Amino acid sequence: MAEGRDVQWVEISEGQVGQRIDNFLRTRLKGAPKSLIYRIVRKGEIRVNKKRVKADYRLVLGDMVRIPPLRLAPEEAVREVSDGLRNLLAGSVLVEGPDWLVLNKPAGLAVHGGSGVKIGLIEALRQVRDDLDFLELVHRLDRDTSGCLLLAKSREALVTLNQALKAHQMDKQYLALVQGRWPARREFVSARLDRFNAGNGERRVRVDNQGKVSRTRFAVREAFSRVTLIEAEPVTGRTHQIRVHAGHAGHALLGDDKYGTREGARLARELKLDRLFLHSHALTFPEPTSGRPVHVKAPLGETLEAVLARARRAN
Repeated sequence: MAEGRDVQWVEISEGQVGQRIDNFLRTRLKGAPKSLIYRIVRKGEIRVNKKRVKADYRLVLGDMVRIPPLRLAPEEAVREVSDGLRNLLAGSVLVEGPDWLVLNKPAGLAVHGGSGVKIGLIEALRQVRDDLDFLELVHRLDRDTSGCLLLAKSREALVTLNQALKAHQMDKQYLALVQGRWPARREFVSARLDRFNAGNGERRVRVDNQGKVSRTRFAVREAFSRVTLIEAEPVTGRTHQIRVHAGHAGHALLGDDKYGTREGARLARELKLDRLFLHSHALTFPEPTSGRPVHVKAPLGETLEAVLARARRAN
């Protein structure tokens, strides 16, 4: 990011009202990592109406925000989006409305930068869509999960969609390939889930009676000799819920390097699967302005379709 020569003063418009100052700065200061943004806010280099504010301050119409010139060290800067990633994201938009869009998220791309990830999906997409003043994730997908990802293009839409998410007015269906023959009669898995530190700062999830109530609906989509294609719908929205619940039921997801089994890894090698087979294939949510339901589907990528073709031939 090039260094600015002068301090900027930005007046807050209607489209930015209610946004947190840290999120506003992430949009304005493209290339600046979150750690740097929090540091300059904490040190008082960012001022609103000539006063110091905290990172969670929410902007008001007419606020005057002072933004200092920044010089980023090479190791601090968020990487510029490559041409390949730019084209991939630009071609991944499934549906776009006036104040929202649904992306077919590529597997292997974290939704946020940080923890060694120089650029995440949201940072990259803000560079690709520099025509937008506001762009925020409504929900998240794991780094290795592909499929429907909903983003808001205005503060009002973000608030409305977050409320719909909390009120269970948003439905998400995933496709997963699991080891073994999933019994058709097993439609739900209910098991409390607890997050824990697995070492090296890695956070994982396990079934624990002291954990949070969690429930997932499962349905068999296609049965093969040694694996099953299932549809999973999380009733609750816990971290890694589908992966842990499937494993708890004795049918770990193929390609899962966190919760998978040796047998699952062997089957993945035989099917030439080199990623987690978990894909958010359908999403339903209320349109923020009208409230009418929006249904979006993301087709399986060629890699996963090829794996299913191999599973069919092995039957």
